[in-house]
Amino acid sequence: MKIGIPGSLLYYYYYPFWQTLFEKLGNEVVLSDPTSGDLLNEGVKESVSEICVPMKVYVGQVLNLLEKGVDLIYIPRFVSIRKGITFCPKFLGLPDMIKNSLSAVKGRILTHEIRAKTDDISEYKNYVSFRDIFQVSRGELKKALDKARQNWLKFRSLQQEGYKTEKLLLGEKEKREEGFLKIGVLGYVYNLYDRFINMDFMERLEEMGAKIVTFEMLDGEIIDRFVRNLRKPMFWEFTNKLMAAGYHFINSEDIDGIIHITAFGCGPDSILGPFLEIDAGKKNKPFMTLRIDEQTGESHLITRIEAFLDLLRLKKRSDIA
Repeated sequence: MKIGIPGSLLYYYYYPFWQTLFEKLGNEVVLSDPTSGDLLNEGVKESVSEICVPMKVYVGQVLNLLEKGVDLIYIPRFVSIRKGITFCPKFLGLPDMIKNSLSAVKGRILTHEIRAKTDDISEYKNYVSFRDIFQVSRGELKKALDKARQNWLKFRSLQQEGYKTEKLLLGEKEKREEGFLKIGVLGYVYNLYDRFINMDFMERLEEMGAKIVTFEMLDGEIIDRFVRNLRKPMFWEFTNKLMAAGYHFINSEDIDGIIHITAFGCGPDSILGPFLEIDAGKKNKPFMTLRIDEQTGESHLITRIEAFLDLLRLKKRSDIA
């Protein structure tokens, strides 16, 4: 059976798990094509206008997978991976949104709820329905889940060691570049690593002499400890991860500046951003927000990055002197 996986959203965090799981269950995994102008335009045509650009990309990738002739498209419903905290409503309703937006997917969506206590989503109870779908035994499913977990943990370990996420997802290993400036980059994984919608933002930063640090490169205990100590965490899991990373960057003497890259119209980020920007100002930590959507121009992005890094270089040289 051919299982299609859209290369967006949490693909950038869980793909090694999903790929291993489905292959160990005897299936062929088919990825959508990388995001392009044509793919995005198709997604925009079939999407409601209010959703953010990563969701429009996702719709375009589902359409792309239909063209590839897959048997099923995997669209899990992420509910929670931490007690008392959930996901953005668009994630909660993602399978329903796709079903109601695209009539061609009828009967071809593979979905189930994911509820876990940590980022580790391998618990057997979440996948019981797979036994009938793939005609496997309990033991076979548990064995596949265990192998998927092992490969995902290895992927996460390499991320924390500083290997590039975008390369790891291609089966390659390449460490982040060193640079005169150390920049804390905040953003959901699908905004950081979709090279089309962010106009190759990460590569641009490194080419300009920046050493990049992102939330998934931090020790998980840094994130968990921060969230545990919050009097009132945000409602959304990955928003809490970004908040934890943001305050870690704000209070770190090694970080020269912070860039928050966000999609226009993102509700959780509209709450998170002001908290971080205000507190970064109190600590005299340079902070810049970059908003992207399907209309964002490359020259605008590059000009802002160049100006921000130039100011950071002047500041750092002045501090050293």
